[in-house]
Order: sequence, then C-alpha cells, then structure tokens
Amino acid sequence: MACWGKIRTAVAFGLIGCLTSNKPAEAEPAYVGVVREYVETFVRPMAEAPVVVKAIQEQNAKLGDVSEMDMRVLDETYRAEVAQGGLQMAKTLMAKSVSQYLMTKQDDSQGTILEFFVTDCHGLNVGQSTVTTDYWQGDEDKFLKTFAVASRDIYIGGAERDESTQLLETQASFVVTDEKGEPIGTATVTIAIDAL
Repeated sequence: MACWGKIRTAVAFGLIGCLTSNKPAEAEPAYVGVVREYVETFVRPMAEAPVVVKAIQEQNAKLGDVSEMDMRVLDETYRAEVAQGGLQMAKTLMAKSVSQYLMTKQDDSQGTILEFFVTDCHGLNVGQSTVTTDYWQGDEDKFLKTFAVASRDIYIGGAERDESTQLLETQASFVVTDEKGEPIGTATVTIAIDAL
C-alpha cells in the first residue's frame, strides 16, 4: 500500500541507529505476555470486523495524500475542542457506526478494555469508544512502532496506575489489515491489567 511505503521510507533512516545498537536485550515485564495473549485472542478479531475495515478504508480513500501540516491542524483543532469542552469533532467521530461498534466491544469486555480506537494509514482516528485526548496518533509510538515500520507485532507500552481509578493500565497497538492482508491502519486498546 502506498501510504505504508511513504511512512516506512520516512522513518527508515532514523531507525538505522536503533537497529545497530549494541544494547543488551531487556527482559519484558510480566504483564506483557498476558496482555499480548488477550489482544491476540480477543481484540485483534474485533479490529478485523468488516465494520472496522470498511471505515478505515473509506477514510484512507477520503484523505488520500493529506499533508502532515493538515494532520497537525486537525489534531490541534481536536485537542482545543476537547480542552474547551466543545467536542464538535469528537461528537462527529463518536456518532460513526464504527465508534458505536467499538463502544459495544469495550462494554462487553467487563472492565478490561478502558479505551478502544482505530486509525487510518496516517494515524488519524477513524473510530473511538471514548473521547481520546488527541486525534492524530501518527507521531506516537503506538503508530511509529507498528504501522510506520511495517511490523505485524503488537506494541505494548509501559504500565501506569491511573490516579483517578487506581487501575494499572497499559496500551496495546497493532496494524489492522484488510481482507487481502494489506495494512490499512492501526488499532489501540487501553487495558486494565488488574482485570486480566
């Protein structure tokens, strides 16, 4: 896919230093294996549902070759609306059928999934189960360590305790593919580790 190729080329030079590093491999935290298994077993099939794939494909076709400047403007507008409580962009996004589907899956998880969103090939949100803090994920590890580097692996972030809920949480992200196995976007879930 053209979108994936452009992003992969853009980050390739920055990754050369990482790939040639002589740092020893670190042992992964205990929660990582459990989260990975949960995502593979339950979340990935949700993200491969036709309603999700179709929504991502439609946004990829609509936005095509959107510039990074335009993506940043969209993200800044979204963030400002969330901060001010206007939420126009968020409300439009939350009304989409794909967002309704993600909300249902979050509810069905009985507290394990705290947030669930999918992006297009640029890292722009396509659907979300809750109002996210930003609209563009393309400059974050959840996108840079999955879609941008053509990885089929699940990227699992560090665990943090949410001060308001006291839940130990982590985010897991992976590439979403179409029916032909071509990468089209990403899916990210925030998981309550204590609920696994």
